[in-house]
Amino acid sequence: MPTSEDCIKQLSAGFASLSDGDRQKALKVKAVFQFSLPNAGDFYVDLKEGKIEKGKHAKADITINTKDEEFVSLCEGKTTGQKAFMAGKLKVKGNMMLAMKLDPVLKQLLSNKAKL
Repeated sequence: MPTSEDCIKQLSAGFASLSDGDRQKALKVKAVFQFSLPNAGDFYVDLKEGKIEKGKHAKADITINTKDEEFVSLCEGKTTGQKAFMAGKLKVKGNMMLAMKLDPVLKQLLSNKAKL
């Protein structure tokens, strides 16, 4: 079973290998998604500048707190952000509307590389 660290690496690899057109499409979201996971720690997906890095972003638009296992389920497509939120497995702070864009962003970045 993949770990949350595997998922983060997969996201980074997927973003790095996007075509120019797909990269521009992703950057249209114009948001910074901050993730906080108990085991993997903090990382963010910056769709303003186009990068994924470990640590905390100074001005994240949305902060998502969840367990590592739930993050892996999101990455594998076994659940959606909306289902996890409604079940209380995903906590969101900040621009709630951006949370609706989470699933398409993850799907786009992860579809660019082999499945986990």
